[in-house]
Amino acid sequence: MLENYSAKEIEAKWQKTWEEKTVFQPEPDDRQKFFLTIPYPYLNGNLHAGHTRTFTIGDAVARFMRMQGKNVLFPMAFHATGTPIVGLSELIAKRDPLIWDVYTKLHGIPEAELSELNTPEKIVLYFRRQAKAAMQSIGYSIDWRREFTTTDPAYSKFIEWQYGILRRLDYVVKGSHPVRWCPHDRNPVEDHDILKGEDATIMDFSLIKFRMGDRILPCATLRPETVFGVVNLWLNPDVNYVLAKVNDETWVVSKEAYEKLTFTDRTVALAGEISGKELIGKRVTNPLTGTEVLVLPAGFVDPDNGSGIVMSVPAHAPYDYLALKDLYGKDLSEFGITEDLSAIKFISLIESPGYGEMPAVEAANELKVKDQNDPKAEEATKMVYRREFHNGVLKANTGKYAGIAVSKIKDVLLADLIEQGIAEIFYEFSETPVICRCGTRCVIMMVRDQWFLEYSDVEWKANVLRCLAGMKIIPEEFRVEFINKVDWLKDKACARRKGLGTHLPWDKEWLIESLGDSTIYMAYYILAKYVNAGMKIDQLPPEFFEYIFMNNGGAAAVAAITGIPQETVQKIHDDFAYWYPVDLRTSGKDLVANHLLFFLYHHVAIFPERLWPKAIAVNGFVSLEGKKMSKSKGPILTLRQAVAENGADVTRLYILGNAEGTADVDWRNDAVEATYAHLERFYNLAREILADSSIDESAEKTLIDRWMLSRLQRRIAEATLALENIQTRRALQNAFYLLFNDLRWYQRRGGKNQLRAVLSAWVRMMSPFTPHVCEELWAAGLGEGYASLAAWPVADAALIDPQAEKAEDLLERTQKDVQEIVSVTKATPTKITLYTAPAWKKEMLRLAVEAASGGKLDMGALMKQALASPAISEHKKDAPKYAQKLAKAAHSLSAEALGLDEFETLAREKAYLQTALGVPVEIYSADEAGEDPKGKSKQAEPGRPAIYIE
Repeated sequence: MLENYSAKEIEAKWQKTWEEKTVFQPEPDDRQKFFLTIPYPYLNGNLHAGHTRTFTIGDAVARFMRMQGKNVLFPMAFHATGTPIVGLSELIAKRDPLIWDVYTKLHGIPEAELSELNTPEKIVLYFRRQAKAAMQSIGYSIDWRREFTTTDPAYSKFIEWQYGILRRLDYVVKGSHPVRWCPHDRNPVEDHDILKGEDATIMDFSLIKFRMGDRILPCATLRPETVFGVVNLWLNPDVNYVLAKVNDETWVVSKEAYEKLTFTDRTVALAGEISGKELIGKRVTNPLTGTEVLVLPAGFVDPDNGSGIVMSVPAHAPYDYLALKDLYGKDLSEFGITEDLSAIKFISLIESPGYGEMPAVEAANELKVKDQNDPKAEEATKMVYRREFHNGVLKANTGKYAGIAVSKIKDVLLADLIEQGIAEIFYEFSETPVICRCGTRCVIMMVRDQWFLEYSDVEWKANVLRCLAGMKIIPEEFRVEFINKVDWLKDKACARRKGLGTHLPWDKEWLIESLGDSTIYMAYYILAKYVNAGMKIDQLPPEFFEYIFMNNGGAAAVAAITGIPQETVQKIHDDFAYWYPVDLRTSGKDLVANHLLFFLYHHVAIFPERLWPKAIAVNGFVSLEGKKMSKSKGPILTLRQAVAENGADVTRLYILGNAEGTADVDWRNDAVEATYAHLERFYNLAREILADSSIDESAEKTLIDRWMLSRLQRRIAEATLALENIQTRRALQNAFYLLFNDLRWYQRRGGKNQLRAVLSAWVRMMSPFTPHVCEELWAAGLGEGYASLAAWPVADAALIDPQAEKAEDLLERTQKDVQEIVSVTKATPTKITLYTAPAWKKEMLRLAVEAASGGKLDMGALMKQALASPAISEHKKDAPKYAQKLAKAAHSLSAEALGLDEFETLAREKAYLQTALGVPVEIYSADEAGEDPKGKSKQAEPGRPAIYIE
């Protein structure tokens, strides 16, 4: 065992041992199995801190379950299908400046190596090796016999089988739907394909058709109901608009909007240009109300947003109110506008609690918004929209829609407007720009004859919801998020014409897109071990997969078709029957809306209910020194970098102990350095304990021994419960930091003989978190075999000693109180006298605890009982005052200070107190207070001795 902690040496040693001794390569046996998976990484860059968090949570759970006696399978693979890797190879070959910066500076790839990554195959191989090396460097307990990439031939056969089933079930259909689209690649774009704007979603706007003679000025809005309150339109006078023939109508839109329209399923042709100035001052007709409104100038109108024309509803939109107010009194004669704009009457159409007739005006005044450029205008807008959406209802001036909630009106009204021919749907990104990895700006495309997964299917959704109802979701509050996302999910394009991947078996022109082929791949882990061992895969027909995964057919028939030995076919079939279903899938919260949903959808479609997933755990993100990490813009911290700079165990300890659940981790270097110091102290303390030959584990247990063992049982119980719920921060608080504090107190109090027993449990509890250092300590004499396979400690209720804990709490609290008084008074004590509580106060507390058990303390009843007690009746004068004091804390009254002889405890530990405080100490009961020159004994209360310092 090394004299000084050296992460590099210890970690290299144990990683090599685990690999050589195949410690984490499970086979089916008679133990309860536990099959854990995490999302395989996409091979277009190095693993970063976000991966580190998700993967380390998975590894900690796998190690914990293994130590609890379960047969744990924790495999890993690599995702490579789709267009990103193809696009990346092309950009590297062109030495694209942006890509060159991203991969040399952020991902740390030397230029010479990067220049070689000019084909998709080279990129896949390079990042697969890098990712595997990174995961091995941090000590993940992965069964590497099962690794694969999604471009492997056998995996493609597996995907073909999966999509054959989905097609037979009519879940794969042809149709026209809006998709994110790369004009350069001429392909739908999924999350993995996006360089910038990866969080952008497709939003459906209502396009309301205002008329100006035979021309239409369409306005895009998310709130079609507000068309009842339009008092003017906004155009940008500095923008040149175009005339576009859209089907059989002439529209006036921005050039940017025209480009977007060309990707829709409309017939679109350019018919001319017109300046914004030329249109301002004209009047248009509201298609719903028939009223005429003025077109006014507004520099804030973005030609890239919607149609480049905005309808104005100043009663309910703070920006519209402020922009209109800013025009009051201005000379607009250059646009032919001479009328008084302040005479324009606002139209109120939504009734909302807390607001009067003009919510936008009220919100702007409430927040003291100066003008449309004031940052508080955005806050006012959000406030109004939020209140109106959740609580608003339409007023009588909306006709047949009066009384309908704002939250329910959009779909109803839009359907009516479309039927009347005065509105259409227009799709926009929720944020812009969205940039494909090839560098092209993406658009929303209405794709005809595209293959889609019909996620909108009512029966399919119902089965997913049934699956969710029977699953464990961690944290539980995220269940509603999953349910909402299932309700929201619409049909999704599942094929593309370019990229890496598996061809649709019935339409070879199309490739299955990158999220569509990563839904039930957990089942393939069972097969991958045999493929990697050299199993013949020339013929893997549907019958093979039907038998392995669905138990349809027989081993002999499959062996005859495939040429694979019957015993091998049978073994794979039996392995799958043993390991499936997935017991836990742990993942980042960004995958809830896509990958995790598709994971559930495809499982319920393909597998019988007994093979549906059992649990999903969701975790938050990782920021870097308070900044959001970005793999395209920075900052970024790679897994290899974190381990190289800090060590594997420190990286694991920090990222698991900093936050848990969906809370985000902020990686801060100074805090990581502090974590290193904690781990180093742990190692040094453990080494000291192991080297201490004077420890006598058979010696009779003293008070402090009993206290230490009692605290240990509580820490074990808390850490166990926390890990069962994947609360890694809570688990580490108990298994590491609080137990560290307990041990320090134990040693300060002279405890020694239970140190080895505590260390044995401590090392095992820390093994899922810091496995390398724990293996080193375990091998130094704590136990046989590997710490990674040792039994997780079990709390022994018989060792929980409330009396010992109360006694030590009293001792520690008293010591702190004395030290605080000395610190405040700046006195130099020569003697300290302690007075424990008199019997009558203990009795009063006992009665108060009983009386407050219902939550409220009845003072009258308490005093009646108290004065009937002989012990209290002698103190009629002081009893009411003390009762009032107890009443103020009735909600927190407990029996913590009862059941302990405080005088006996302090008297017994008098020698320790004198040593700790450095002066003579006297102990008295307030009932026999001795001289008590300052009358301090009267201040003594249960659990809080009075203190007199000379």
